[in-house]
Amino acid sequence: MSGAVTVTIDRGRCIGSGMCVMYAPATFEHDDTAKVVLVEPIGDSPETVENAVDACPTGALTLVPADASPLEREQA
Repeated sequence: MSGAVTVTIDRGRCIGSGMCVMYAPATFEHDDTAKVVLVEPIGDSPETVENAVDACPTGALTLVPADASPLEREQA
């Protein structure tokens, strides 16, 4: 994906596998329920974040354009 991106997280699908945290530790971390949360601002390169999103075993993470509307982010 080219251009500035952000990540949407479907916490209902997150199983806390930690793959995203392993791939992009400056972008993702676990909260006290072991679900993933996004670190703001994103601290990893776009390529690293994309690899982390691709590694998610449940598809709970989605890349979306940074300028996407809230509705577009929700539908991602």
